[in-house]
Formats: sequence, structure tokens, C-alpha cells
Amino acid sequence: MAYQLDEKMVIGVSSRALFNMTVENEIFEQQGVEAYCRYQREHEQDILRPGPGFGLIRALLGLNAYSSEGDLVEVIIMSRNSPDSSLRVFNAIAHYGLNITRSVLVSGASLAPYLDAFHTDLFLSAYEDDVQSAIDSGIAAGIICTGQLGYGSKAWEGQVQGHLESVSASGENDQIRIAFDGDAVLFTDESEMIFKEKGLYAFEENERIHAKEPLKEGPFAQFLKKLSDLQRELGVEDCPIRTALVTSRSAPAHERVIRTMRSWNVRVDEAFFLGGLEKKDVLKAFGAQIFFDDQSVHTSSAAQSVPAARVPYRAGRQMRCQAV
Repeated sequence: MAYQLDEKMVIGVSSRALFNMTVENEIFEQQGVEAYCRYQREHEQDILRPGPGFGLIRALLGLNAYSSEGDLVEVIIMSRNSPDSSLRVFNAIAHYGLNITRSVLVSGASLAPYLDAFHTDLFLSAYEDDVQSAIDSGIAAGIICTGQLGYGSKAWEGQVQGHLESVSASGENDQIRIAFDGDAVLFTDESEMIFKEKGLYAFEENERIHAKEPLKEGPFAQFLKKLSDLQRELGVEDCPIRTALVTSRSAPAHERVIRTMRSWNVRVDEAFFLGGLEKKDVLKAFGAQIFFDDQSVHTSSAAQSVPAARVPYRAGRQMRCQAV
């Protein structure tokens, strides 16, 4: 019987999201694909440094240690690299001991047609077109910020290496910590559009009137539900997954959110109703391995402290999301 992915959490990650490929991307943009491929072949034995999605991917793979009946999580490299230029990526995967064995390598073509084929639950990439196509197809996806957090600096590299060594020495797995914005991420942007078009008072009045009506599912609703299912399976005590809602909403717009989570039967461990306050410091205190938000002003700020990814939500697009 063929290996099945439909019962697992499937994460698609691009090489730029997993590893620091700042120099390589500059060569691609400034000199073209041939120069990029030549550079990758010439440096096949030079190990790539961890990138913005590395900590999350490593922690997600660590969940498989909790199951004796097969892996819970499958991570697949989904890259615009050609097969010929990809050996360096696989060498880095082996160097860091990441249990990633499957890949999609399309030589510059769109990855969108293959996301459904691999039953992808979450897709992380630096290419907006691929991420937008995923969102339009109802798949949770984010454009990962690659220019923040001092990637490439000796200080950051030392911090990552120290963390890897400490975890290895203790024999413990990383706890997964994922933070989500609310509107246009977990929920649709219907309420957010009222705020943008009519202002704060109209938004709050709408949420007060509809407080007992669950919000409609946004692009990350199904991913959150799958995470919540995993939490229940792994047990409440010492659960290796911890989630947070970090939203600009505040009272009285909080009640509808809480009732929506109840109606979805999902677990959110921490919630921060910030009422327009800066999100960066809260995310740093939470220790998010990634934060998903639809607005670049929030992801750019957050990425100064934690990995962040922008969700290119588009109102009116057909998604596999249904009203609850």
C-alpha cells in the first residue's frame, strides 16, 4: 500500500524559508538563474545557515517523537530550485539532522498545482505568487520575512547554534509556539473591512450586535483546528504545542472571538487583545517561532523579534472556507 499523507499534518517549506539564502537570492536577482545554479553547485559542501522558518520546522518534526504509530508531521521541501541546484539544500538538511525525505523541485515553475496533490496543511515561502495561489485554494500559507532578525550576522548565527547545542544536550524537543492574528488570518476580513471603511465605532458596534454569531473561517482556521486536534491527542499536561492569538481587537470586540473559538471547539492557549498596541514585544515574550498576520506593518515590526509571515488575504477569493 502506498504511503499516505492525508492523516498527517503536512508542511510545505521552501528552501529560502528553511535556510538563510540571502547571498544566493541576491545572485539570482542580480545575475540570473545560470549564475545562481553555478554558485550552488560550487558551494555544495558549504552548509547553509538556519533561516527564518528553521526553528518552527525543527520543532514540528520533533512531534514525531511523541508517536509510536507513525509520524504525525510530514515536512516536504517545495522549492523553485532545479534538481541540479538542490544538492546543497539536502546536504544542509542532513547536517542538521532534519527528518525531511520528500521534495518538490520545479525549476522556476509555479508550485501551486502541487500543494493539493501533497495534502498540504501549511505552506511557507518567500515567493508571494506561490503563497497567494495557496491562499486562493484554501491552504494556510505565509510569505516569510527573510530580511529581519539579523539573519546572516554572527550574533544571530551564534544564538541559533547555542540553542541547538542546549536542546541536543538536554535531550528535549522544542516546544512549538505559533501566534496568529485574528481578522483576515483565522477569520475572514468582513469585520476588518467595516473598521477600514466606517471606523472604529462602527466596527465595535457591529461586533457588539453580532457577539453571539461566530466569525466565518479565514485561511488559517483549518490549520488551527488541526493543531488543536493534535493538542488533544498529545494531552493537556506538558503539551509540546502552544498557540496564541495576538490581535488588535479589544473589548467589546473580544466576546465574538472567544465565542467563535468555542463554536469551533479549538484550543488557544493564550490570547492578547491589544487594542492597537504594538505586537512585537508580546510576541517576543510569548517566544513565537512564527507569527502570522495579514498586514506588512505588523509582520515587519514583529520580525525584528520573532520569525513572521504575511498572509496575503484577498476578500472575495474562492477558498475552501465555509461559514460556521
